[in-house]
Amino acid sequence: MRLYTGLVLYGASLALMVRADLGLGPWDVFHQGVSGHTGLTIGTVVIVTGAAVLLLWIPLRERPGLGTVSNVIVVGLAMDAALALMPEPDPLAVRAPLLVGAVVINGAATGLYITARFGPGPRDGLMTGLHRVTGRSVRLVRTGIEVAALATGFLLGGTVGAGTVLYALAIGPLSQFFLRALGAPAAGPDGGRNGSENGPGNDSDGVDGSGGTAGRPRERRRRRRAILRP
Repeated sequence: MRLYTGLVLYGASLALMVRADLGLGPWDVFHQGVSGHTGLTIGTVVIVTGAAVLLLWIPLRERPGLGTVSNVIVVGLAMDAALALMPEPDPLAVRAPLLVGAVVINGAATGLYITARFGPGPRDGLMTGLHRVTGRSVRLVRTGIEVAALATGFLLGGTVGAGTVLYALAIGPLSQFFLRALGAPAAGPDGGRNGSENGPGNDSDGVDGSGGTAGRPRERRRRRRAILRP
């Protein structure tokens, strides 16, 4: 429930940002630009792009989980559904609060689906995979990916504006706040999180050098901090 609630809210928050028409996050500038040139809905572009990014995981040897695959499909579908239901507001007095609300909802949605612990989204996995393979810092890798997506989307006609800046500045602190507020799912009787400790969203990256599992919690915390670090 936490995973899919988070993904649906994430897609809805992206739709709210589109309707606010004050600027999108870097990846959504790219999605909107591609949508304008192909005639595909922006949600469909989100799905296709997510699937393409997921293919890049293969040479990086990243392992997708249920949350990864669900992210590819559910966010785009939820975004298109929300856009179909929402009218286009015109007054700035309506669009500005819509933008702020969208960014806050996006942070809450991020906290929900990450704390479900069924695997990262395709773009986050690309970032951590490149970080591991290249040895570059997560900050540098993430910045490079998002600047490339933003620049390409802008050249394709995606909307860049105050919302882009607000999203870039606010999404990290908001995500961190909601991750702490929501916490992790309750432990099951075997010590796992509702029986999902060895589920599809977990891999062996956190295993310590002795072959045990003592390093897993520490590794998960390290990777989560790295993903959320500006």
